[in-house]
Amino acid sequence: MPRQAIPLTDTKIRALKPKNERYRVSDAGGLLLEVMPSGSKIWRYRYQLHGVRQAPLTIGPYPEISLAAARKQRDEWAELVARGESPKRAVQAAKAEKRNTVAAFAEGWLAEQLEGKSTSYQKTMRRVMEKDVLPWLGGMPLTEVKPGDVLELCDRIKSRGSPKMALQTRNVVKRMYDYAIARRMVENNPAAALVARFIATEESRTRALSGDEVGKVLRAIYASDIRRALKLALHLLVITMVRKTELTEGKWEEIDLEGGVWDIPAERMKKDRPHRVYLSRQAKELLLELRALAGHSAYLFPSTRGSDDRPISGSTLNQAVRALSLDVQHFVLHDFRRTASTHLHEMGHPSDAIEKALAHKIVGIKGVYNRAQYADQRKVIMQAWADFVQAQIEGAKVTPLFKTA
Repeated sequence: MPRQAIPLTDTKIRALKPKNERYRVSDAGGLLLEVMPSGSKIWRYRYQLHGVRQAPLTIGPYPEISLAAARKQRDEWAELVARGESPKRAVQAAKAEKRNTVAAFAEGWLAEQLEGKSTSYQKTMRRVMEKDVLPWLGGMPLTEVKPGDVLELCDRIKSRGSPKMALQTRNVVKRMYDYAIARRMVENNPAAALVARFIATEESRTRALSGDEVGKVLRAIYASDIRRALKLALHLLVITMVRKTELTEGKWEEIDLEGGVWDIPAERMKKDRPHRVYLSRQAKELLLELRALAGHSAYLFPSTRGSDDRPISGSTLNQAVRALSLDVQHFVLHDFRRTASTHLHEMGHPSDAIEKALAHKIVGIKGVYNRAQYADQRKVIMQAWADFVQAQIEGAKVTPLFKTA
């Protein structure tokens, strides 16, 4: 009959001295403590599977892993052995799972998601992942992320005043985990447990400013103490009807003041199609003043930070407007495009030409028919809109717009 091992105690373990050769002392149930010549002590588990003795499994060093913790691990592995399962495979699976972090998985998922997508979509997705998801969740194993972790991430984003970005981030995480579930990488989606309406309301915006509100906004901008270049930028954003980043990342090489056109290349457009803006008289005057303010920069709106020639960030105009005390409710910069469309339709201008001026796609044969006519109509539209905007500002008899503020 085999001799029963005498259970170890912490006192006995501390009394174990190193020898010239490493040696082992047994606890019970296959748990061993190996004492190395250096004096370090390592927990190991010895077992048989299907009647065959297996190589010992390492649990870890003592005292980092206590006697109680080592016994707990031994018991978990002994249960696997009793079911005829290999604890070694369980250890290997656990290691593989830890290597499969959110960051590691996201790299492959993102590469597949971005393939063939527009430049703007790729920028948005990378921003969501690199700015928020990966710094917060990237180091966690994919299977260990809980709904509370995703909620905490969303709360952090909301705390900086970006509830819609928090909702967008939740949606991106949800899509990533749906992909992981389909490939049997995980069983549960931690983002799916978060009800979208409790993060933010993803509603389509229908806000269009009235003529009076357009005047109020621009008068407040010109009366403020923000930089002159930003005042001109916000005015241009209104009358050119372009998107914010299409304006802030604009380059002088894209603009032909003499010809009265601004050609935005496809890689800077939302739908990856080039877009031509027909410049009104007011837009030309604003650009002439900006040319002097920009100096030797390649950009319409060069950053004032650092020595590199780069444009202002996409958030600069938002920050400038937030700093104003505007008597206009529930207004964001993107509402300018909807505002232009609303008033131009009310003026009776052709809908297709307005859509083209906004760089919206016109489906069907109408989208390719008589482009020259659209060009002529768009020139009329852009001048009519700039005149309308100027009339709203001058309705309060303010200082002429094109004087240095």
